[in-house]
Amino acid sequence: MSKDLAGAVRDVLAIDVEAFRAEAEADAEVVKDELRDGTFDNHQSIVGFEYEFYAVDDGRWSGDEDLACSLMRVPRRLLELIGFEKELGLHNAEMSTSPQPFNPHGLRAQESEVLARLSAALDCTRSEGMRLVSDALWTIPPAGETAREYLGGSVDDDGVDIATNMSDAVRYHAMANGPDAPETFAVEAPNVSYEAPTVMPESLITSIQPHYQMSHAADLPTYFNYATRVAGPLLALGVNSPFFPPDLYDEDVDAETVIAEAWDEHRIRVFESVLNTATQSDKVAFPEDLESVDQAVDRVLEDETFVPMPVSRDGDRFDDKFATLRMKHGTYWRWVRPVFGGATRSSANARVEFRPIPAQPTVRDSIAFQAAFAGLMESLPQRRHPVADMDWTVARENFYAAMRDGLDSGQRWVTNDGQETTNPVEVYDDLLAHAADGLKSAGCSAAEAERYIAPLQARVEAARTPASWKRERVESRLADGDDLEAAITGMQQAYIRKQAETLLDGSFADWV
Repeated sequence: MSKDLAGAVRDVLAIDVEAFRAEAEADAEVVKDELRDGTFDNHQSIVGFEYEFYAVDDGRWSGDEDLACSLMRVPRRLLELIGFEKELGLHNAEMSTSPQPFNPHGLRAQESEVLARLSAALDCTRSEGMRLVSDALWTIPPAGETAREYLGGSVDDDGVDIATNMSDAVRYHAMANGPDAPETFAVEAPNVSYEAPTVMPESLITSIQPHYQMSHAADLPTYFNYATRVAGPLLALGVNSPFFPPDLYDEDVDAETVIAEAWDEHRIRVFESVLNTATQSDKVAFPEDLESVDQAVDRVLEDETFVPMPVSRDGDRFDDKFATLRMKHGTYWRWVRPVFGGATRSSANARVEFRPIPAQPTVRDSIAFQAAFAGLMESLPQRRHPVADMDWTVARENFYAAMRDGLDSGQRWVTNDGQETTNPVEVYDDLLAHAADGLKSAGCSAAEAERYIAPLQARVEAARTPASWKRERVESRLADGDDLEAAITGMQQAYIRKQAETLLDGSFADWV
């Protein structure tokens, strides 16, 4: 298997980068022409959703409490059976929903599809002694392995590094073997400094990714710039990864220091530190504002080529007309990014993909973020909300402050009446009111809008996030005499067991 994979990686590395870039340039002109012709315009807004999970031992077959909740590799046949897609690590599984019109029926269809498919997947994985977990960063490695061993495992096949626990997608393996690839890929975070020979450390993290497709593609910059303004405040509500697997912490650090210096959303830092290298220092970044839809295309084109994958030009999809640019977009990593696609000319669309939010404790919480984001995209441009004029540097500072301190990050906001504030009550009163307003503009009743937003409102009122829940559990265990490893492991097991009770029909607000 590794021989075939290594050969495929060598084939990728032999691709002429300049020829790949020339094809991408030609594709960019195709997209711009289609934009001018109105091909990417639609009569309605549309929403979509990507939802990532990781698999753990549910204790069914082992009967060993110490092994319960350990990371597990998902058999490829099982992924196909449950209709999920492979992601970077063998432990990952991803669900993508069918795009739906942004109206009450479409939102209900999104939630129903997630619940139906996830419920079926949980039934299938249960027979394998496995459970899919919705969480931002796993902390318990596979039984009998350390996180360092699992993330760092690789074989050298005549100069090609093949990660032993990575999915067999050639693109993933090619990332570590290109001429500009670093010797190692590092996780750099408070009290964590770990290096691996491949990009496998990125598989520590999982997320949810709402998509919002606007009616008129030319308006994409307006929506995009609003999306960057809400990125920090929404991330502050969603933070869910204050801890790493214990064996990744530096040896000389004590538990109190780990707790005191931990950030609320280390997932952000993992993605950036692993994939931003000395030669490509801003592959993962908070995006700058857009001034035109053509500029959105140009940014994808101008982004440094990470892996020039081979592209077939013979497909019959509409977006096969710009297949090389689409391929290049796959390594255009921004926390908010524009997307141009469509299987047919009639379904061609321009949309905003929102990537800041980590995977959440329950489906209802995840759908709450999808609905809130779509509602904000609907309301803020319609109302010409003045936060659009907030300086981009403030939006960026908000984002990284949220990464570090969650709801305690002092988010800066401009309210609907033009007043600047850092008062969290005022920030979220305005933000969530506009999210609800957008939902009602899309046809939801006041009661429906309130239901979608309620899980986020509850977090504001309780000043409590999944990250703070995890901190409380670890601190309590340390106070009871656990060492750091036992405290993090016990917290993670409690998270997974609590989720098992509430994933499909509860919310984080139910957790005590």
